[in-house]
Amino acid sequence: MKELKDRIRKDGKVLNADILKVDSFLNHQIDVELLDHIGMEFKKRFENEKITKVLTIEASGIAIACMTARHFNVPVVFAKKARSGNIGSSVYTSVVHSFTYDRNYDITLSRQYLSSDDKVLIVDDFMANGQAMLGMIDICRQAGAEVGGIGIVIEKGFQDGGDMIRRQGYHVESLAIVDAMDPETGIQFRE
Repeated sequence: MKELKDRIRKDGKVLNADILKVDSFLNHQIDVELLDHIGMEFKKRFENEKITKVLTIEASGIAIACMTARHFNVPVVFAKKARSGNIGSSVYTSVVHSFTYDRNYDITLSRQYLSSDDKVLIVDDFMANGQAMLGMIDICRQAGAEVGGIGIVIEKGFQDGGDMIRRQGYHVESLAIVDAMDPETGIQFRE
């Protein structure tokens, strides 16, 4: 997606060979118009699927999921990283390792919001090693829901997550795949 790549080049900050900071427009301060275009792009790429829910993990994926779900005219559900007292005990759970925070955490989703009647589009802001995707795929499996596709805004192509998930047979669409990045030389996108 040219608009996204241009924005990453303009406002993204490469902190090191592993960390790309895009919080000025994607996941801290949010450019709503850009997110709307991202949602439209995911709709275009998955329009042949009969998506009934858009699924993500809190917090950075929620805005992306909302804008995407708007174009599909379906609800958003998100897995919580912290179990709250009001979610109840009837939940799906999975363990996810966060690349960003270098720790494991349990994700939970109320059973009342995902079932075997659902065909799910999973979306997230980044994919590095694919652990968040594996956790959300596991939750879909527990619910008996079908994964209709996986939409990633920025994939770190130099890490194995995207390739691993694709090898498992999932339809993955990444709007920008970064093959390399360096604070001095910048970002190299896959074409």
